[in-house]
Amino acid sequence: MKVRFFPICLAALVLSLPAAALAQPQTAAPVQVPSSQAEVKLSFAPVVEKTAPAVVNVYALKSLAQRNPFMDDPFFRRFFGGGFGGGPGLGGPERMQRSLGSGVIVDEGGYVVTNHHVVAGADQIRIALADRREFDADVVLSDQRTDLAVLKIKADSKVRFPKVDLGNSDTLAVGDLVLAIGDPFGVGQTVTQGIVSALARTQVGISDYQFFIQTDAAINPGNSGGALVDMAGRLVGINTAIFSRSGGSHGIGFAIPANMVRVVVESARSGSKSVRRPWLGACLQRVTPEIAEGLGLARPTGVLVQTLAPASPAEKAGIRVGDLIVAVEGQGIDDPESLNYRLATQPMGATVSFTLNRRGKESQVSVVLAPPPESVPRDEVLLRGRTPFAGIKAVNLSPAVAEELRVDTEGNGVAVLDVADNSPADAAGFRAGDIIVDVNGTRIASTKDLDMATRGTARAWRVTVTRAGRTITAVLGG
Repeated sequence: MKVRFFPICLAALVLSLPAAALAQPQTAAPVQVPSSQAEVKLSFAPVVEKTAPAVVNVYALKSLAQRNPFMDDPFFRRFFGGGFGGGPGLGGPERMQRSLGSGVIVDEGGYVVTNHHVVAGADQIRIALADRREFDADVVLSDQRTDLAVLKIKADSKVRFPKVDLGNSDTLAVGDLVLAIGDPFGVGQTVTQGIVSALARTQVGISDYQFFIQTDAAINPGNSGGALVDMAGRLVGINTAIFSRSGGSHGIGFAIPANMVRVVVESARSGSKSVRRPWLGACLQRVTPEIAEGLGLARPTGVLVQTLAPASPAEKAGIRVGDLIVAVEGQGIDDPESLNYRLATQPMGATVSFTLNRRGKESQVSVVLAPPPESVPRDEVLLRGRTPFAGIKAVNLSPAVAEELRVDTEGNGVAVLDVADNSPADAAGFRAGDIIVDVNGTRIASTKDLDMATRGTARAWRVTVTRAGRTITAVLGG
């Protein structure tokens, strides 16, 4: 960066000083020890001393099989077979992929929170503490939808670890001072300082539950999973991503709020292998300026209820199609992502207050949160044979399946749960989450219908699927 000097301004400053001041030598002010708690807070050192010991390095090792390029040549396959240069069909030795991230100890017993993407697929995880002790760790729970994972350090049950208390991220305000602690670029534990630049960032595209704290505290590669702490030494977020074109910090970093972290940690402590999320049973739409004008609103706010599932928590609470949900527990709602976050941070079975705008009048309703039901049996089926559908694992659609596959639908039908790699279905372009509506004129209402409709042979297969709210019809070769 080019440094610019301003000699004219500096000269003007010197000339404006009294002559006596120029004649007398200047002495530096004596260094004073802070004499009050207020003066101590002028330094971040007490906060760092309290929190840094609980921030750890997370080393994740994953074994990857290397494919020998000679195995793509029929000549070499003919003479050397699958054992040429490695395991059967691989053709090359294994190599270890290493990734480095950060983590935060949130329990004296050794529970560590980090990012899901730091440990995803790892065969071995090693934790390095700030005091240079190292331990192996197991993944207790890893949740891709929030990009959070909880690890458990392998140590004697009598060993107590330093921890950071979870704060209430809802009390943060734009302008609050925060510290980011982690291990950027693997150079060692580093502390950076900044402010909360923005709250409730929902258009970031990092995870399903998009509701991030934005900060200008420097966050770099290796900081993922590290701590964002407030001036009381409480964990208010888990650093997870940066906005950058070069890979370095540009002062736009994102952290997962501590209130979401708390939900995942409590699920892990309870022994659950997944995070149970409340189900509202309503399809929601963001309010655009045009919709706001049509509804007579001064500005776009809230989310519009488009459809309701029968006997859902929303319907039972008295919410109707066309209602505008403007707040949950007194917290304003501006988009569906905000609403999903507010629900996800509430305990299952809790009664939550919703503020509705119905035809210009506000009212309150109480919604009892419940898990999505599996209203119909899954009846999983794996399609086989010589058709473009071979390799599809399909299930009957229910609210529970819709939640699992992250599809926004309240109806019935058949959903693609998985597609086998390199299968005819994979080549045809089917994806997990597709809802198969019709095959060669046969309406598909269950997995049995799909299994029967895709048996046998045909010169062409006409299929209609719903994907991300769009209906797609294609003709596939037999």
